[in-house]
Amino acid sequence: MNFDRLHTLYHQPLFDLISRSRAVHLEHWRGKSVQRCSLLSIKTGGCSEDCAYCAQSAHYSTGIEREDLLPLERILSAAKQARAQGATRFCMGAAWRGVHDGTDKFERVLETVREVSQLGMEVCVTLGQIGDDEAVKLKAAGVTAYNHNIDTSPDFYPRIVSTHTFQDRVDTIRAVQRSGMSVCSGGIIGMGESVDDRLHMLEILSEFDPQPESVPINCLMTMPGTPLADAPPVDIFDLVRLIAVARIAIPRARVRLAAGRTRITREGQAFCFFAGANSIFFGDKLLTAENPAATADVKLLRELGLRIDSHETRNCGPAGLVSR
Repeated sequence: MNFDRLHTLYHQPLFDLISRSRAVHLEHWRGKSVQRCSLLSIKTGGCSEDCAYCAQSAHYSTGIEREDLLPLERILSAAKQARAQGATRFCMGAAWRGVHDGTDKFERVLETVREVSQLGMEVCVTLGQIGDDEAVKLKAAGVTAYNHNIDTSPDFYPRIVSTHTFQDRVDTIRAVQRSGMSVCSGGIIGMGESVDDRLHMLEILSEFDPQPESVPINCLMTMPGTPLADAPPVDIFDLVRLIAVARIAIPRARVRLAAGRTRITREGQAFCFFAGANSIFFGDKLLTAENPAATADVKLLRELGLRIDSHETRNCGPAGLVSR
């Protein structure tokens, strides 16, 4: 969807916008199911990238302790616990610039993926930049989806990262698509970007062919020691508008309410679900950021009358597929 159409959608009266996004949501998703995903940092800190929002960058003094790649046993234990708590997707993130075929760390990741994929959950990884060879091997090992956010617009991108380019991000996504893995890609708002930057980000995401299967919308979690430590919180109506436009522009995607939910009221989260969000990360941590407790999430979803995806219904998707 081109920028002009996105701009018109975004700037219409709020109730008109969410009425339209709700109709699109009900058409494609039947509106009552929310997927819960669990995210584990399998390698923390010491990243060579200088992303201004990230506490794991080696460029900043943030107090995050560097950890090597977790042993397989610890990852499997966390995955089993996540499954027991209701996760239908298990995501593993590593603070690397990227991985290369033939290296020891990549072989360890492949082994881990093979084991986790036997647990009956979707498997998502985010490992930084990869090419065709790595993507093919990850797919063969059992990766369902690869997360690689484009973060923001191409114009604003150099203001938050200098150690790689926006095109590097796009190249990784293209490699993922060629391999047959689905793409999980979204962005972060609240970094000082303009509304137009956010809409240009959605324009690029919506024009991928195929469109991303999952679109996480992250609100910046300010981290002490990073250049964005003092950024103000995102206005809830700005977030709701963006989720609504994302739902309209990318109707078959899981629009994931991701980082930053600890700064959003229960009422604000309910507004986001109504506008088109239908997936959340749950668990006490998202990599290094705080996240609402899983019990609080279950309570909220039940109070809203929303179904929580189960392992039996994890293939529930756009209207026309299995649903209950």
